[in-house]
Amino acid sequence: MKLTPRAYQLAIYNSVVENGNTLVVLPTGLGKTLIALMLIREFSKKGRCLFLTPTKPLAKQHYDTVIKVLGFSEDDISLITGDLPQKKRKEEYSRKVIIATPQTIRNDLKAGILSPDFELCIFDECHRAVGDYAYTYIADKLGDTLFVGLTASPGGKRERIQEVVDGLKIKNIEIRTSLDEDVKQYVQKSTIKWIPVNLSPLLRKIKLNIDDMTSKHARGLSAMGIVPPLKHKGKFLELRTRILNMKHGAKYHALVQYSILLNLLHMSELLETQGIHSLRKYLEKIEEKSSKSAKRLKLDPKFIEIKKLISERDEEHPKLGKLMELVKELKGKKMIVFAQYRDQIAKIEDELGKNGTVARQFVGKKDGFTRKLQEKTIQDFRNNEFDVLVASSIGEEGLDIPAVDAVIFYEPIPSEIRSIQRRGRAARLKKGEIYVLMTKGTRDEYYYWSSSRKEKKMQEILERMRWKMQGKKGAKPKSSLYGQTKISHFV
Repeated sequence: MKLTPRAYQLAIYNSVVENGNTLVVLPTGLGKTLIALMLIREFSKKGRCLFLTPTKPLAKQHYDTVIKVLGFSEDDISLITGDLPQKKRKEEYSRKVIIATPQTIRNDLKAGILSPDFELCIFDECHRAVGDYAYTYIADKLGDTLFVGLTASPGGKRERIQEVVDGLKIKNIEIRTSLDEDVKQYVQKSTIKWIPVNLSPLLRKIKLNIDDMTSKHARGLSAMGIVPPLKHKGKFLELRTRILNMKHGAKYHALVQYSILLNLLHMSELLETQGIHSLRKYLEKIEEKSSKSAKRLKLDPKFIEIKKLISERDEEHPKLGKLMELVKELKGKKMIVFAQYRDQIAKIEDELGKNGTVARQFVGKKDGFTRKLQEKTIQDFRNNEFDVLVASSIGEEGLDIPAVDAVIFYEPIPSEIRSIQRRGRAARLKKGEIYVLMTKGTRDEYYYWSSSRKEKKMQEILERMRWKMQGKKGAKPKSSLYGQTKISHFV
């Protein structure tokens, strides 16, 4: 079967062949998978190829695509996930193409039932190749294999991008943005619209109580020489390690203060971005805890007042009403609503149903949401059996949902990686619309602008790293940006 790659896909393909281990950064919907297929088609002639992808639904999707596009028989390709018993997996590893989840491959490399002699390894969604994620272990064990990392968003910090580059032994970077000449003609336009939301008087009253408690405990921690970075979630989480490394007795008191603050910051986030329903669920979890920090928090008069306030009135976040209005306005279009928390996803699905809109959840494998149910949900959505998919972060990466007209952010998120992934679900094959529900004067606004800044910085960092790898200095010469295409077709 013929492949018909575009010029930029051919250029990237040739760059990989010429320059070795490559990080490919390409906007969502512009065919990173086709580049992987071209490479698999070529390198499977020499030996085995491994195509890694983070989730089981994605692995199944890639398995079907390889068979359909490359015309490989089922005897040539294996789909390897943890659902397959280890003894059966060992038998499957002799085939020329292996599509797999990384955790399973890591386990089988450690167990010695998988030989690491591959010609090619594709790391899909390779921005995950940091810390102790399975990608880094696999890259370390595969030796002379050609590595290709695919992503729409490797991150907005140089340190994180460098960690991905080092972990996958990257020697070459190929990046395209929607503004590049060889790409922009294929980019479908999308519009981003903010929908402002005001907190109700009740929510503002609850917020004031949470803010007062937060200030009190932040002062307590600061008095011990530890100033908590309350506006930076990532930095605040890192603070725990610093406290654990303290050498004096105040460490345990500091840990209690830190734990209380962690609970309060999460309560604040739930209130500001989700509403009373999610906050109530979280308070129920705190009530069940018996830790020293939980006991102190439960005895705080302001905590007791918050419980009283949320029990007196069953009022939801104004976002929920705005969302119902928006979905009604967009009736007849296919939509994905992204929300952060599982309880809120269930609430949104329920409210949409009450308002006459058929919606379904798409979440991770918990509470009985199996891989088979995930696959069926996506297939039913593709077949127009319902119009609104309410998704957690599992819907952000790579899934083939080409007919989506609109993406709705129930809340902005600070991660530039996840923001790019979410937006990429729209405008894949046609013009799309992106809506962001944003509560005024809350972390919603901070998260939105934070991810925007990181995204711009990401592109600048990647360009500098790319030219450094190529030994270039000074301004980027436009005429030699992409190199020359050495093949004009691919059969």
